[in-house]
Amino acid sequence: MAKQTSSDKQGTQTTRSKEGTGNRQSSQNANSRKVTTGQAQYQAAGRKAPTRTAQRAAKQQQRQQQLKDDKRAGLITLICILAAVVVGGGLIGGIIAYNNLNSASSTAVTSDNPAYPVIDGIACQAGEQLAYHIHAHVSIYINGKLSQIPQYVGIASDGSCYYWLHTHDTSGVIHIESPTQKNYTLGNFLDEWSQQFSSLGYPSELGLTSGWQVWVNGKPYSGDFHNITLTAHELITLAYDSPGVKPDTTYAWNGL
Repeated sequence: MAKQTSSDKQGTQTTRSKEGTGNRQSSQNANSRKVTTGQAQYQAAGRKAPTRTAQRAAKQQQRQQQLKDDKRAGLITLICILAAVVVGGGLIGGIIAYNNLNSASSTAVTSDNPAYPVIDGIACQAGEQLAYHIHAHVSIYINGKLSQIPQYVGIASDGSCYYWLHTHDTSGVIHIESPTQKNYTLGNFLDEWSQQFSSLGYPSELGLTSGWQVWVNGKPYSGDFHNITLTAHELITLAYDSPGVKPDTTYAWNGL
């Protein structure tokens, strides 16, 4: 086998060196073509190729947008849950109210004497109810004359029962004697009078809402007098076609 001469070794190294240089140039040319191709794409779109800083910023912006989207989705879910709870609570409340209404209806007050039915939720019961016991006074003037409220309005003719609003005499004092504290109106008393005790003499003018002058505790009242709430020691003056009437401002209650 022939030995490789020095000149042959030098030629071989030179050849390898050229080959390595050629390979590196080929790799650089390929990378250059990639960059050139990417730049060409952005240039074709009328934009500059993004830098690495811009690329990182874009990724960061994408992550932030994703976080916002996730947060928005969670908020929508929470709102839906709360809405479902509110609707469910409303349904439950409605059911409870309906049951309470039925319960109240089943335990509604009844009169002890069928001949004297419940009027405006007010029953006629044996004996006077004293859990809530107050008095109000009413003076009625019609055509310039005092029209007395009859005695025993609200009391059964045989004394078997008492409506919670009634009179014992012709003084104009209305007795409010109820098993529970509740707001009663003058209209409630007038309904008792007109529906069950009209034979005692019920003035038809009381069914009118115009033509009246009304005072409560000496002060003018401009509303419908049927809606006046009866309170303790209240003084009500009604005057129909009766000019010159002076309203009541005092009354001798005598322990009532």
